Amino acid sequence: MNILITGAQGFMGKNLLATLIIQADSRGYCVYPVDVDTSREELEKACKEADFVFHLAGVNRPLSEEDFQRGNGDFTRELLDRLAAARRPPVLLSSSTQAALDNPYGLSKRSAEDALRAYGECTGAPVYLYRLTNAFGKWSRPNYNSAVATFCHNISRGLPIQIHNPDAVLHLNYIDDIIAEFIRALEGRPTLQGEFCAVLPEHTVTVGALAQMLYLFRDSRDRLDVVDQGDAFARKLHATYLSFLPEEDFARPVKTHRDNRGSFTELLHMGAYGQVSVNMSLPHITKGEHWHQTKHEKFIVLSGEGVIRFRRADGSREVLTYPVTGDPITVVDIPPGYTHNIENTGETPMLTLMWANEAFDPNRPDTYRLMVEQQ
Repeated sequence: MNILITGAQGFMGKNLLATLIIQADSRGYCVYPVDVDTSREELEKACKEADFVFHLAGVNRPLSEEDFQRGNGDFTRELLDRLAAARRPPVLLSSSTQAALDNPYGLSKRSAEDALRAYGECTGAPVYLYRLTNAFGKWSRPNYNSAVATFCHNISRGLPIQIHNPDAVLHLNYIDDIIAEFIRALEGRPTLQGEFCAVLPEHTVTVGALAQMLYLFRDSRDRLDVVDQGDAFARKLHATYLSFLPEEDFARPVKTHRDNRGSFTELLHMGAYGQVSVNMSLPHITKGEHWHQTKHEKFIVLSGEGVIRFRRADGSREVLTYPVTGDPITVVDIPPGYTHNIENTGETPMLTLMWANEAFDPNRPDTYRLMVEQQ
C-alpha cells in the first residue's frame, strides 16, 4: 500500500511517519512523505501513486491572514483535485475544533473540510474528518501553539512560564492516541462520532494543574523520586516532559556514600513502592548485621560472589546461609524479624541491587544492630 503523508515534518507527521516505518515491512507499506520543501514533481508522483492519504499539512501561524486560506483551504483543494484524477484514495484530514469558529483560521479549516466532503461525494472514496483538540507528546514544538510543549520546554530548562488564567481548561489528545486512531482509520476502522471521527480518550486539565504536575516532574528528578504514573494522563504527560529534557541533562550524578567497606548509592525513591539502591562490597567485607521490625528488603547480587546469612532476632541461634553470585542471578528476600548480613567471599568487588519497601527515614529507621553469628 502506498501512503502519502502531507505535513510529514510536523509534530503529528513525524510521529505518524515513525510508526508507519516500523510497520512498513510487515504490512507492505510504502510511504511518501510530503512537506513544504517537497518539489511539485515529487508531490505529483506521490498523488498518482497514493492508495491512502494522511493530510496533516496546514498553516496556523502565517505572516498574513490570507495565508490561512492559501495554506489550508486552497492547498487542500489542489491536493484533492490531484488525487481525484489518479487513484481516488481514501483521505484522512487533520482539522481542528477551531473549524467551528468564524475566525480566519477556523474559516480556512472549514474550507478544507468542505473540500474533503465534496471529494468524498464526487469520487465515492472514504473520507475521515478529525477535528482535533490540543495535541501533546514527543517532538511537539514549544513557543508555537501548544501550552504543554512550551511549559515542558521552559520548566525543564529553569525558564519562567506565563499563566494568565490558572483555571482555564485545556482539552488534550496524546500523540500516541492520535496515531493509534489514524492507523485504525487506515485499516477502515475509525472511531465515529456523528459526521466526524474522534480520538479517544480526551484529557482535560486546568492550566494551573498542568503547571503543578510539570514542576513536580522536574523536582522528582532531584529527589530521585519515581513519579506515580497510575493515572493515564500523568503517564503521558510525564513521558512528554522527559522528551523535552535538554540533552546535557539526560545524565546526572547521584550521591554515593563510601567507606573502607565499599559504597552505597540510593538510586530511586518509589513512594509507596519503596526504594532501590546499589551496594558495592569490597572483597572479604561483611555488611549489614542488623534487623528490622517491619521493613523488608530484596537483595540481588549482580556481579561477584558472596553469602547472605540470616538469624531470627528472637534469640534463636540457628543461622541460615544462602550463597549468591551474579550467575545465576537470584532474588533473596530479607524478611522482617531476621538479623542479616551479606559477605563478599570473592576476590573482586561484589555489586548488589537492593530494594526496600520504604525509603529510608532517619527519624524512623526501623534498623537495629545485631550480629548474625554469635561468639
